Amino acid sequence: MKKGLLAVGLIHSRDVVGVMSGETLSRSKGLTSIRKVKGHIFCTQRQAIILNTESRFNMETKLRLITKHVTEDIDIKLTSLAHLLNYNSLWESFFMLDRNKAPGIDDVTWEQYREDLSENLKNLVERMKTGSYKPQPVRRTHITKDDGKSKRPLGIPALEDKIVQKAMARILNAIYEPLFMEFSYGFRPERSCHDALDKLDKDIMKNLVNHVIDADIKGFFDNVGHDWLMRMLEEKIVDKNFLKLIRKFLKAGVMEEGKYYDTEVGTPQGGVVSPILANVYLHYALDLWFDRKLKRHIKGYVSMVRYADDFVIVVQYKKEATKIRNILEKRLEKFELELSARKTRTIEFGRYAKENAKKKGKKPDSFDFLGFTHYCDKTRRGYFKVGRKTKTKKFMQKIKAMNKWLKAQRTNNLKDWWRKLASKLSGHYEYYGISGNFQGIRKFYFQTLKLTLKWINRRSQKRSMTIEQFYRYLEKYELPKPSIRHKLYTLW
Repeated sequence: MKKGLLAVGLIHSRDVVGVMSGETLSRSKGLTSIRKVKGHIFCTQRQAIILNTESRFNMETKLRLITKHVTEDIDIKLTSLAHLLNYNSLWESFFMLDRNKAPGIDDVTWEQYREDLSENLKNLVERMKTGSYKPQPVRRTHITKDDGKSKRPLGIPALEDKIVQKAMARILNAIYEPLFMEFSYGFRPERSCHDALDKLDKDIMKNLVNHVIDADIKGFFDNVGHDWLMRMLEEKIVDKNFLKLIRKFLKAGVMEEGKYYDTEVGTPQGGVVSPILANVYLHYALDLWFDRKLKRHIKGYVSMVRYADDFVIVVQYKKEATKIRNILEKRLEKFELELSARKTRTIEFGRYAKENAKKKGKKPDSFDFLGFTHYCDKTRRGYFKVGRKTKTKKFMQKIKAMNKWLKAQRTNNLKDWWRKLASKLSGHYEYYGISGNFQGIRKFYFQTLKLTLKWINRRSQKRSMTIEQFYRYLEKYELPKPSIRHKLYTLW
């Protein structure tokens, strides 16, 4: 095979048993009795299970092979990817989708599509082969934000388009996951918000950090430049059919209240493939530039932690922080992006920030990142540490959401929804239960108990429970107590 080129999925004739519904079936132990008649495969149910298992294994093997080649050869160009969007991969992708999601403009649900899944997928594969497949416009609706006032647009693609996007996303992840930077955390496998928070904590605690640039890109997903994105993808992918399919999704358009709108910029709203496309865009527009170019021209320590379009840059010197902010604005402008003036700030933050603020008669600055407010705190021995608490706005949103849910349950039997309440509390601790935020989750717990008792007693005009009765009930049917789930203070 020519160096720099990758033709994934070549199968030797000695391994091929036959083809059915566009699937390549490999020879395996126990499959020798399979008969091929006029291009069709006849086998037992047990043999079909073996074939399905092997097809999944083959897809995973091909994706791992792509990752291996990309890792070993930085100059590699992928020439053959579209053929991986076959019957088997689309079948797998279908079952990876959330079956409870709302339908797109075609009103086809997951269950309806499944009723004749084999024929539906055969038809989809045939249309993709002939080039007649065209993604449908995204159905756009508006949902109320957590503040209860403003609304944000929500895109809902057609189910069939979700299937294709899921298969494409798997391929793109196999290509780009080994290329992405270590400080990138959003929408990546085996990486979470807590990993990003831990990295930020270690950056500040272990290094000479005195200033923080808390940055946010204004309307990022709605302003991704299509031409720039395609140029970025062409750095690794030269399969014209695969690239053409991506462009089709970018140009699919939006339907809102019966009217069609073109999409000249932005990634597919609500699309399964949008997160990986967004990461590719920021990888080339921001991450590579920061790591390989900007850092060379900065004096002192500098580092970045990025989660999707929300990122924080920590800097040693104030002069360098100002320099980075100015250069960053110009860099993003080149790629048709803009820093949010309202959400982007440069503040003094670190082990000396509290003392410096005190001399000026001010309180030390804090910044918000991933739902937490970060502030300058001290250990019991008086040493500096990064303090964290649930962002006030987020806390109020979560309390309002809990109150709304409890209000809706008040007419139902208490035992029927008590377990769900326990699950909601556990989910809250799982995200917000990090080092330094025990008081935040403890406050949420007691506020929830207060609201629970309130709505139990609103089921009728007669009071249902006294406080004493409520706490006796809690002793018998315990709710999860606040606990730290993610320990970030690991330097001591």
